[in-house]
Amino acid sequence: MSAEKALLFDIDGTLVLTGGAGVRAMTLAFVELFSIPDAFQSLPVAGRTDASILADAAAAHGIPLPELEGFHDVYIRHLARELERPGPRKGIMPGVRPLLDALASRDDVYLALLTGNYERAAQLKLEYFDLWTYFPCGAFGNDAPERNALFPRALARIQECGGPAIDPAEAVVIGDTPLDVACAAAGGARSIAVATGSHSVDELRAAEPDVVFADLSDTAAVLDAVLWRKRLGVEPSPPA
Repeated sequence: MSAEKALLFDIDGTLVLTGGAGVRAMTLAFVELFSIPDAFQSLPVAGRTDASILADAAAAHGIPLPELEGFHDVYIRHLARELERPGPRKGIMPGVRPLLDALASRDDVYLALLTGNYERAAQLKLEYFDLWTYFPCGAFGNDAPERNALFPRALARIQECGGPAIDPAEAVVIGDTPLDVACAAAGGARSIAVATGSHSVDELRAAEPDVVFADLSDTAAVLDAVLWRKRLGVEPSPPA
């Protein structure tokens, strides 16, 4: 059986938390290039693309966009180091590996990424936690500046990687922010929100995803939601 559904996973707060490595690395890169400390301190980052976060920081500090050309490589160099350092809430989110193992064994779903991370940053983060090999491809923060534009790119990338053509209505975006939910809605997809990032279950429910979980530790319930065995709009009970 060929894959019938695309499951598009966010990374930070959904699959893993890096203990702040990404923000620290961006901050260090900004200091190295522009001698400006704490450049991202007041900027919202959850659910946004690296490119949009960087553009906002540049605007806030009067950095012309052409001067950002070398930022990516400097950031990646710092990220590789910062991932090795301890940090708060660092690790794979509850239930993620068993869920990915269960999904990877199926031939009716296709796993891919939909993340605001630059592609190389996504790879570094997931390789650190030994999760990169679950995802043949995806859409990344260097594919488009705004998250909503990543959804059609993710479906196109699946085909480019030799995967099936997936109707948007048969795609499920899995993320931890209201922006993930909005991205799914804009693309005509379903959404599963998980409160393992910076937003609570109630905050996520207010964004009107199709399903909300406290975390992904109840593999059977998440599979029910992913495969849409439950009636649309019925929320499986989150794990105790």
